[in-house]
Amino acid sequence: MAGSAGEFIAIQPKVYPSTKPPGSVDSSYWKSFQKKDVSQHFAGVTCIDFCPEAPHDFAVTSSTRVSIYDGRSCKLKKTISKFKDVAYSGHFRSDGQIIAAGGETGIIQVIDVKSGMILRQLKGHGRPVRLVKYAPQDKLHLLSGSDDSMVKWWDVTTQEELLNLEGHKDYVRCGAACPSSTDIWATGSYDHTVRLWDLRNSKTVLQLKHGKPLEDVLFFPSGGLLATAGDNIVKVWDVRGGGRLIHMMESHQKTVMSMCISKVVKSGHSLDDTPSRLVTASLDGYMKVFDLNQFRITHSAKYPAPLLSMGISPSCNTMAIGTSSGLLFIRQRKKQVDGPKASDSLVRGGEDPTAETKAPVLRSNQYRYFIRGQNEKPLEGDYLVKRQKKVKVQKYDKLLRRFHHTDALVHALKNPSPKSMIAFMEELVARKMLLKSVANLNEEDFELLIKFLRKYATMPRYSRFLVSLTDKVINSRAADLGNSQIVKQEILHLRSDVIEEIKVQEAMQELQGIIEPLLRASAR
Repeated sequence: MAGSAGEFIAIQPKVYPSTKPPGSVDSSYWKSFQKKDVSQHFAGVTCIDFCPEAPHDFAVTSSTRVSIYDGRSCKLKKTISKFKDVAYSGHFRSDGQIIAAGGETGIIQVIDVKSGMILRQLKGHGRPVRLVKYAPQDKLHLLSGSDDSMVKWWDVTTQEELLNLEGHKDYVRCGAACPSSTDIWATGSYDHTVRLWDLRNSKTVLQLKHGKPLEDVLFFPSGGLLATAGDNIVKVWDVRGGGRLIHMMESHQKTVMSMCISKVVKSGHSLDDTPSRLVTASLDGYMKVFDLNQFRITHSAKYPAPLLSMGISPSCNTMAIGTSSGLLFIRQRKKQVDGPKASDSLVRGGEDPTAETKAPVLRSNQYRYFIRGQNEKPLEGDYLVKRQKKVKVQKYDKLLRRFHHTDALVHALKNPSPKSMIAFMEELVARKMLLKSVANLNEEDFELLIKFLRKYATMPRYSRFLVSLTDKVINSRAADLGNSQIVKQEILHLRSDVIEEIKVQEAMQELQGIIEPLLRASAR
C-alpha cells in the first residue's frame, strides 16, 4: 500500500483475460455496414444484381416482378411486373439502361429500365430459364441457361439464337463470364459439373466435376481462378492450370446459394489496391467472408432466415441480402470523410473544393481563443513539463489507509465490482485481516458478503480465489448461518450451484476421456 513515506498507492482492479476474441480488421470493416432498410417481398428473393454504372442501382428478383432500388438512398424506385409467371435472374446491361430476366414460362424478357416497356422477347427454351446474364461490356448479346439443360447465346437486337451449347444433362442454374476473355463463359448444372465454353467454336474447353448440384459459379477478378458452390461446399479451381483443384471450403452447414467478390476498402485506398474477399450466402442463414490469400474465414453474420441471394455494389458501399421468406436486408457502409466536404464548399461560396481553405481568425471574445494550442504536440528539442495526474482514491482506500479494515470491507460490499472486490480482498489477505474483518461483520453486512460469494464463487475466472474463501467464511461463521432467512436462502442457492458445477465438470471429464483416444489415434 505504501511505497515511501507519505506516498499512497490505490488498489487496482484485477485484470483477467478477455472472454471475447479481439475483432479483426475485416470484422470491423464488415460491421461498418449499417442496416439501411428491410423490405418484405411476396416470395423468396432469388436474385440480386447491381448496376455497373454509378449510382449502382440494384435489381431484386422475387415472385412475378423485378424491383429496382436506388443505389444511394436504397429506396424502391420502380417495380417491373411484366411477367405472366415467376421471374428469375434479373440482370442489368453494362450501361444500366436495360434489364433482362428469365421466367417460369421459358421466355426471356428484355425491358427498358426507365419506361418499364418490354423491348424484346427471346423464345427458344422449353422450360424455366434460371440463368440470364449480359456479356460484360457488350450491349447486344446475352447468355441464358434453362431447366431444359440447354445454354443459349442470343443476339438481343434481332432476337435470334446464335449458339446452342449442348453438353449439360440436367438443370442449368448458374453461369459467369470470364473477366479476362469475352469469349469464355462458365456454366454450372445440377449434373454436378461446370463447363467452360468458348463461344468462338461452341465447344466445351474445360469440364470440372464439383460432385454436387451447382448453385453458383464465380470467376475471380484475374480470370485465372473459378469458384464453384454446390451443397455446403465451395471449391476454387485453377482454370489456366488445366482445372486443378486449389482449395475446398466446407464452412457452411447447408447449401451455399450465392457468392460474390468484394474489396475491403480502407480509408485512403482506391479499389485497385485493396484486398479481395470471397463472400458466400447459404441456406443455414450465414453470410461468411473468406480471405482469398489464405482461404480462412475473417467474418460471419447470422440472418433470421435461409439466404438465397446476395450482392455487393462495385463501389463496396452497399450490400443487399435476400432470404427465402422474402425479406430483403439492405446495408450501407458509413462514408469515410478524409477532409472538408466538397459539397459544403460548393454550396457556401461556389469555390473549387480542391482549393486551400484559410484558417479561421481567432478573436479574444471567442472560447477557442483561450484553449488554443492545448492539443499541440511537443517538437524535438522542447522541454516538456508534465502535470502530475490526480489519483482517484476510493473510499475503502481511504479507510484502509487509516487501518479501518472492517469499515473498508463493508463499504466495498455495498457496491461490489468483482474485479475490484477481489483485488481488495487480496490486499486484506496480505495484511492478514480478511477473516478478522469477516468475523466483525454484523448480520446485515454479512448478508451482503454471502450474496457476493454466491453470485461469483462458481464463475471460472473468480473461482480460484472465491471457492476457498467461501469455505473459510462458512466455517468461521457457521453459528450465524441460521440467524437470517436471507443467508439461509443464499446458502441453499450456493449449494445447488455447486452441485450443478460438479455435474458439468464430471461430464467434461467423460467427454475428455472419449476425445483423447481419438486424438491419439489421429496423430499416429
